[in-house]
Amino acid sequence: MQQLDARPRLRVRVRLFASFREAAGTAHLTSELDHGARVSDLLAQLAERIPALGATRGLVAVNQTYVDPDTVLHNGDEVALIPPVSGG
Repeated sequence: MQQLDARPRLRVRVRLFASFREAAGTAHLTSELDHGARVSDLLAQLAERIPALGATRGLVAVNQTYVDPDTVLHNGDEVALIPPVSGG
């Protein structure tokens, strides 16, 4: 009999803006990751679910603070994905 991994995973809320929201068809997602996961792990997971999210890198904020891909995530974090913006 195979033993299941009983360790709880961390859950983060993801807010999507502009073209990321359009690609996903929603403004909010929830993702579960292993403890110790980084922003880069979340981005890779989301790109598998929604390939358009992996095509362009924008800004990432965790709990309303801009972060880099090596930032470690914690249970309950809110992650905002903001696509690049061009204007004129």
